Amino acid sequence: MPERPRVRTAQGVVEGRWRQGHAEFRGIPYAQPPVDALRFAAPVPPRRWEGTRRAAEFGPVPPQSGPVPASSPEGTDWLTLNVCTPDPGRARLPVLVWIPGGGYMAADSGDPMYDPAALAGAGLVVVSVNYRVGAEGFALLDGAPPNRGFLDQIAALHWVRRNIAAFGGDPDQVTVAGQSAGAGSIAALLTMKPVRGLFRRAITHSVPGLHCTPALAEQVAAELAHRLGATPTAASLADVSPLRLAEEVTSLSADLPGYRGSWGRLSQTGLAVCPVVDGEVLRETPWAALASGRADGIELLVGHARDEFRLFTVMSGRLGTFTDEDARTALDLFAPAPDGAHAYRAAHPHGNAEQLVESVYSDALFRIPSLKLAQANAAAGGSSFLFELRLASPAFGGALGACHSLDVPLAFGTLASPNGKGLLGDPPSPQAIAVSRELQQAWIGFVTTGDPGWAAYRPDQQLTRVLDAESKTVPYPEQTSGQIWEGHLPEPFDLV
Repeated sequence: MPERPRVRTAQGVVEGRWRQGHAEFRGIPYAQPPVDALRFAAPVPPRRWEGTRRAAEFGPVPPQSGPVPASSPEGTDWLTLNVCTPDPGRARLPVLVWIPGGGYMAADSGDPMYDPAALAGAGLVVVSVNYRVGAEGFALLDGAPPNRGFLDQIAALHWVRRNIAAFGGDPDQVTVAGQSAGAGSIAALLTMKPVRGLFRRAITHSVPGLHCTPALAEQVAAELAHRLGATPTAASLADVSPLRLAEEVTSLSADLPGYRGSWGRLSQTGLAVCPVVDGEVLRETPWAALASGRADGIELLVGHARDEFRLFTVMSGRLGTFTDEDARTALDLFAPAPDGAHAYRAAHPHGNAEQLVESVYSDALFRIPSLKLAQANAAAGGSSFLFELRLASPAFGGALGACHSLDVPLAFGTLASPNGKGLLGDPPSPQAIAVSRELQQAWIGFVTTGDPGWAAYRPDQQLTRVLDAESKTVPYPEQTSGQIWEGHLPEPFDLV
């Protein structure tokens, strides 16, 4: 084994390191830094370099917004990716490309929860990607292409297509995978026909129903710029430092409830910026594109957690505090019209305000978008494999339930990572270890052969794998919610 692994890419030689028997390369640029003259521009291919480029450290994360305080990036080379391969000298190993989530406002491919060692040990080449988030990636600005974060992901997939064979991967056997905003990104990519040749299969966990109309996105950008003494143009906001812009996105997100009268559903999400159905990069929502036949189906593994919204309830300190007014707001804004609010109340005749709030938000933001993606993909000629995570987290005295993000350390086998310990306990239970093994094997089987180990979803049977202490394959377990949303697809947020 050479002292350090080296691979020649289209731009030059990169030198990584050996870790746990795998060759790992970090911080490889797939585009030039999107700053200065390239700020708010579409990604530009990276420059070539002479000699050998060290690739042992993660690249700097793009400016992050959200509840985690923003910190100044260590550099501007935000558009990088990482490759972990069992053996760069081998050929034609299946490839998994991971797009991290974070509400389209944060995403860090170097999070220890995404450690690829277990998956690489199973024979996969694993790629993880940094892309622009928040205003840098998704604010709708005059003079800038929309949905720049998606354009970054597409550029990364082109890099994989050109270069992954040199790392031992098969460019014709690429699976894209993501959770939350990463899954929403992949759902969007499914509708972009020029992109589809860049991957063969897709894994989407907790697909979010988060899109804006151009009219709403324009108002958000105008308000954001106004707070900074600027105008909503790329030229004007280029004078605002990336860190300052990210901080203002965080501030506006915290103030969103005050905009309910004009921004409607967006005001209740805590996310000021999200993808725009712009008619150019993203022509329509993924569900509409697939359901109408304007996008082809694919081999798709899709799932959600049972208690998706509980994570946000607990982390915001709202557990046990929701009122009847909160329930009315949730039903008025997110239940499908015209009878959804009545249907939810009828389905939960003895439910309190908190149960209604959590049911509506779990459905509207994650469970129904995931279910509808599986259904639409199957209708468009693809194969959809559906799962629901029911294993409960022991954290906070069990208050988290089977919550959003619990599936990530289970899939990566990173139960010992900081977030893995926080969600699954230290040490994890034997049940958690068993579910982690099952979900990992489902990923590996799907990436390798297109089969996760259970039957595909069909409208007549609606078979779903329920992951729990005793996993089983049953008809879709959230039938009540599915019936309430029958005939309704997730719609973009709009002005009211």
